[in-house]
Amino acid sequence: MTSQINTLIEQRISANQFDPTKDLSAAQIKELVRLATRAPTAFNFQNWKFIAVQSKEAKERLKAVSYGQQKIVDASVTFIVCGTLEAHKTLSKALKPSVAAGLIDQAMHDSWVAMAAGGHENNPERQRDEAIRSASMGAMTLMLAAQGMGLVTGPMIGFVPADVSREFKLSANDIPAMLVAVGYEAPGNWPQKPRLPVEDVLTIV
Repeated sequence: MTSQINTLIEQRISANQFDPTKDLSAAQIKELVRLATRAPTAFNFQNWKFIAVQSKEAKERLKAVSYGQQKIVDASVTFIVCGTLEAHKTLSKALKPSVAAGLIDQAMHDSWVAMAAGGHENNPERQRDEAIRSASMGAMTLMLAAQGMGLVTGPMIGFVPADVSREFKLSANDIPAMLVAVGYEAPGNWPQKPRLPVEDVLTIV
């Protein structure tokens, strides 16, 4: 029996054509991000930020630093999905709810904080890798959440990171990893393109 998540994965497309007449409510946007933040992160860092670009003025600014991609304007909202650097410095705050819920004890909290600091302090390459990993997992989860809400999505890497950071006043620790346009489908999108055979990409040892 095929599960619902299998169907969502198989039906998901990377949309370029969106219905510009349809908006998303603030509640819908918040629900998409709530579900996106169920994605995993190392140590439960939760080292990500989601900027929902929805107003006409903000869409035009984002379009201007994203090689003029029209779907940014036509989509109901385009998320700037960022990973954050120096996640080890905010890990204790991120873990406190897990301690309060009895999922981990204080000793484990202290151990994770120490391990994260040891691995990430003075290691900008690892920090950046972790930021991109977390943002990517959050973005994929957001896309599946949107698919489950009857929406379509278009992930984009076509933007100038420094210009996006400037236009949307991102901090030096916020790394824009990708854009995700979200909205209602308009005619003209490709179906999901064929994938390589599993045998070409899988090794079982």
